[in-house]
This record gives sequence, C-alpha cells and structure tokens, in this order.
Amino acid sequence: MSQELLNLVEKSSLKAEIPHFEIGDTVDVHCRILEGAKERTQIYTGVVIARASSGSRATFTVRRIVQGEGVERKFPLHSPKIGKVVVQRSGVTRRAKLYYLRDRIGKAVRLRERRTDRTAKAKK
Repeated sequence: MSQELLNLVEKSSLKAEIPHFEIGDTVDVHCRILEGAKERTQIYTGVVIARASSGSRATFTVRRIVQGEGVERKFPLHSPKIGKVVVQRSGVTRRAKLYYLRDRIGKAVRLRERRTDRTAKAKK
C-alpha cells in the first residue's frame, strides 16, 4: 500500500519522454542555467560512465577531459534543468560502470564505436 502511494506521488515528477542512451555513449547534455533574470543553455559533452537508481531518483554520470584533467558530473535524469540528451556516438562496453576510465590517459580513454545498421536508422 505505501509503495503504491509513493509511486503515485513520484509519477508526477517523471519526464514523459526519456532519451535512450547507454553506458559508454558519448552524449551532449543540454543544461538550463539561470544567471540573474536570464536563462541560457550550456552543453556538457562527455562519456556516460554510470547510471544509478530508478524512478525520479535516476541519475547518470558523464565524464570529460578539460585541459588534461578529468571532470565528472552527475545529472538527475528527470530534472527540469536538463533540456535534452543527444547521443553523439555509441561505445562498446562490457561493464555496467566505466570507472576504470579514470585511470587512463590520452587515446586509451577512447572506446570502440558500436556498429549499427544504417538502414534501421534511416527508417526511424
């Protein structure tokens, strides 16, 4: 009974459409930023190294390299501050969490690209 109530309350804060992306994908996360009275969109590009939780508490972690230093940022999936998530390329992974990328430098950070059927993409 109590779990059903929690699900009902949680359902109001969920986004209608969740973008499909997986661990290892390189994504552009469009973040809405408020600066005084102005609002602008900032794009954060990086590799998805983790996804956690479910429901309204679902988050994903994006890692990128800035001036030779690794920067990770966690985003709530259902936050109104997240405009959209665009997948740039898909990477092949065999792990659920890519924390091993933290120890790698340079070209060793790159993941193999997932091959997809071009005709399937054209039909969508």
